[in-house]
Amino acid sequence: MSTAPAIVYYGDDFTGATDTLGTAARAGLRTLLFLKTPGAARLAQAGPLDVLGIAGAARAMSPEAMQAELAPVAALFRSLGARVLHYKTCSTFDSAPHIGSIGAAVRALRGAVEQPSTAIVGGQPNLGRHCLFGNLFAAAGAGGEVFRIDRHPTMSRHPVTPMPEADLRLHLAEQGLADVRSIPFTVASQGPDALGEALRRTLRAPASGGAPPGAVLFDVADAAQLAAIGEVLWARAQRATLLAVGPSSVVDALAGALGTRNVATPAPRQVAPARGAVLVLAGSLSPVTARQVAAAASFDVVWLDAAGLAGRNAATLERHAQEIAQALAQGRHVLACTRPGGHPLALNPVDARALSLAGGELLARVLAMAPLQRIGIAGGDTSSHAVQALDAWGLSYAADMGAGASLCRVHSDLASLDGVEIMLKGGQMGSEDVFERLVRGCAA
Repeated sequence: MSTAPAIVYYGDDFTGATDTLGTAARAGLRTLLFLKTPGAARLAQAGPLDVLGIAGAARAMSPEAMQAELAPVAALFRSLGARVLHYKTCSTFDSAPHIGSIGAAVRALRGAVEQPSTAIVGGQPNLGRHCLFGNLFAAAGAGGEVFRIDRHPTMSRHPVTPMPEADLRLHLAEQGLADVRSIPFTVASQGPDALGEALRRTLRAPASGGAPPGAVLFDVADAAQLAAIGEVLWARAQRATLLAVGPSSVVDALAGALGTRNVATPAPRQVAPARGAVLVLAGSLSPVTARQVAAAASFDVVWLDAAGLAGRNAATLERHAQEIAQALAQGRHVLACTRPGGHPLALNPVDARALSLAGGELLARVLAMAPLQRIGIAGGDTSSHAVQALDAWGLSYAADMGAGASLCRVHSDLASLDGVEIMLKGGQMGSEDVFERLVRGCAA
């Protein structure tokens, strides 16, 4: 068995990175998520891995910052001898030319692989994301109504990266990914042989100047098609290293083809009740998270002064930290929310990045005053900045909290932080009772 990981992935935010961590671990693949590009000592500490993840915050970065962020990832991939480099995007592909550009990520990473054409997997059915004839559709919350992404009630008006275009080929072209070809889901439904032949034909059809297409977009209508996609992509990756872009469905697809590596101990299917008080920091402004907050009956809700925190007001930060820590020390569960109760978002505009950074500072301050065994964070950018504020170096998968929400174990050189359980979830992810599950436990 090869000692090199089969897959190296970079998650463009921490919530998505933990979703991929869970996807790989549940498939029996030895997986660890590093919180920054690891050096030789950390790699040796981790031991043999099938999937090596790196959590980042590229979806909140400019193209220039992304280039600097991803250069060490490309170098690590080349040094390890892995076969697939996966740039993990949000399952809704929300991004823009000026921030979180998927096109910029491809430009930063494609020099690390041998194949000139990038593979893009366009859907993640277990989260209600489906790509049909190049167009992306997404459910509004777990089990919710499915909308074309440019008509989605949340993603079409996302405060940072709204999605005005459903055709992923056009969406990515605006980010500099020219000549994205599409293979429809009707081909994947015919199995790997038909899909492999369609891919060969697509790659033989030259783009301008006689070069192969810059990228090939694979439709995904349902989960059954992922096996064919994974078999075809892994066969190609065995011959020449490959860059793959998309949500956790990239690893989900490849996991079946990596069956000989599936030797990890199966993850537990049950989450035990929390030992002690639980803190949840909810920085997401989505309607899904708002419903989850409303359903969190076990928690004391603390409405944070978002403007004061985003404005770096030290007194505001300390006041909130003291209030939250005192409640936790008394054994009460606390849900700290950055959206004032009952106030529409439009009436409270704040700098989203500044607020996310402040959320990380707040979490670190609270944990210094009131060490905990279990915490949760809601919101992609909030999760990324909050975890980066902790003195931790990695995460391993602990258990499944429901679609798009994984419970992870923190790895840190600090004894007070090492082993703490943390749930990271995007604003659209998780069941309505996900915060209650964090307190009471649940069966997968």
